[in-house]
Amino acid sequence: MFGVKDKKGAAIAKTAAAPRCIGIIMDGNRRWAKSHGLPPFEGHRRGYAKLKKLTGWAKEAGIPYIIVYAFSTENWNRTKEEVNYLMDLFRVMMGDLLATATTEKTRVIFIGQRERFAADILKGMRNVEEKTKNFKDLTLGVALSYGGRPEIVSVIRSLSPAEITNLDEETFSKKLWTKDFPDPDMVVRTSGEKRTSGFLPWQSVYSELFFTDTYWPAFSKKEFFSLLAEYALRKRRRGV
Repeated sequence: MFGVKDKKGAAIAKTAAAPRCIGIIMDGNRRWAKSHGLPPFEGHRRGYAKLKKLTGWAKEAGIPYIIVYAFSTENWNRTKEEVNYLMDLFRVMMGDLLATATTEKTRVIFIGQRERFAADILKGMRNVEEKTKNFKDLTLGVALSYGGRPEIVSVIRSLSPAEITNLDEETFSKKLWTKDFPDPDMVVRTSGEKRTSGFLPWQSVYSELFFTDTYWPAFSKKEFFSLLAEYALRKRRRGV
């Protein structure tokens, strides 16, 4: 990391070089908990608390879009106990996130296989989206039961023969679950893992990738702005 001070990082973030959209793979909750002698569930709870701080940092930096990877399609294969805990956490999150989003004037959009969730969680998603749809300060995408391959397969299955005949990249992009978001300029993964694990494969072809060893619950505002400062120094070629 560059060790940039928060104020300097914020100043850089608000220049023309600032990212418009950031994708974040919030990884390392369970390992953070284990390293502190705590149960995995406490790691997930602390991870959600850090997400609420992230939205404030993004607003301070003037970033209009954030997409976070909260629960992948593969996460359904974890132990029944852990999945049940996460579902309960999502239930709490719906009401709590709505209150936070309302205060911060943040629009929230859920991305993923909604049909896999219980009816009450799905109702909560719809309620949050409906009550925040007119907010403009920040748009937060929460990827729940998300996988890049299932997303692409879903789009293909939805296309009519006529649409397939005339299909181009722009049209395909508008049918993705992320249609309300620009492609991410940068993708950050915490925890030390150096792969994107199915996160926005179509959308991130030209994203700048950042990997940090910090577990998500320990990810700090200083590190966030340091990454923004590093992003501002990179030369984006977009394949040219």
